Amino acid sequence: MANPIIGKPDAFTKHGTQQRGYTGYGGPQGYAPPQADQFNQHAQYQQYTQPQFDQYTQQAPAAGGVMTLDDVLAKTAITLGVVTVTAIAVFLGFSNGLLPMTLLTPAVIVSALVGLVTVFLVAGRRKLPVGGVLFYAAVEGIFVGAFSTLFEFMYPGIVTAAVLATFVTAGVTLAAYKFFNIRVTPKFRKMVFIGTAAMAGVLLINFVLSLIGISTPLREVGGGAGWISIGVSILAVVLAVLNLVTDFDSVERGIAAKAPAQESWRAALGITVTMVWLYVEILRILSYFRD
Repeated sequence: MANPIIGKPDAFTKHGTQQRGYTGYGGPQGYAPPQADQFNQHAQYQQYTQPQFDQYTQQAPAAGGVMTLDDVLAKTAITLGVVTVTAIAVFLGFSNGLLPMTLLTPAVIVSALVGLVTVFLVAGRRKLPVGGVLFYAAVEGIFVGAFSTLFEFMYPGIVTAAVLATFVTAGVTLAAYKFFNIRVTPKFRKMVFIGTAAMAGVLLINFVLSLIGISTPLREVGGGAGWISIGVSILAVVLAVLNLVTDFDSVERGIAAKAPAQESWRAALGITVTMVWLYVEILRILSYFRD
């Protein structure tokens, strides 16, 4: 996998569609085929067993409809909309003095931790709770709004540029995926997963160190950042784009497998996670070159 939510090839089918089992090679369990010498009954036996074989090997239809591209787009628009509206509200709250600036750093830290815990609790459920998805989107909105406020105060105008760059990057990635007919192989997924997991581990350790007052050159801010910080952010953007590619492929697999319509929320959650990560890294990169 790459994206921990929908990066697996069976991200949707393992949660939504179940394959009905069968025993033996021909008829269902408990059915005894005729004796070999009963040749005159052979045709009747074949007529009986073939439909049963198909019935027992095909996936059972999902109750409540199946996942479609329109469903995924609609649910993704909802989750990203909640993130955007919440982020704007938090951003304006700090900018207009409605929220005290003393809460800015705690808002970034607490929302980041709550969002991380929430996304794994929600994504791990067999039936994805819609309320949990929207709660995560709201928490991420708080994080994005507070994080954006921090950078906007230091570099006016940087947030607008970062938002535009994020959606342009996502759009170009989707266009390249479709028009160049990119195929996501198991090896590609494995490489993306290893890179993403390694990056996540390094950044998590760096985050913990920053909380106890230990500074490292991995995540500096602004024009004074060194090449290590710049390189880490560029690598993170590349990994986020590759995760988008695996996200698109996983969605196509889920649609082809006729996953339940409920799984559209899982797709929306996974894409939202990747988009937020992409925005944060682009915002950092832009800050490095503002001076």
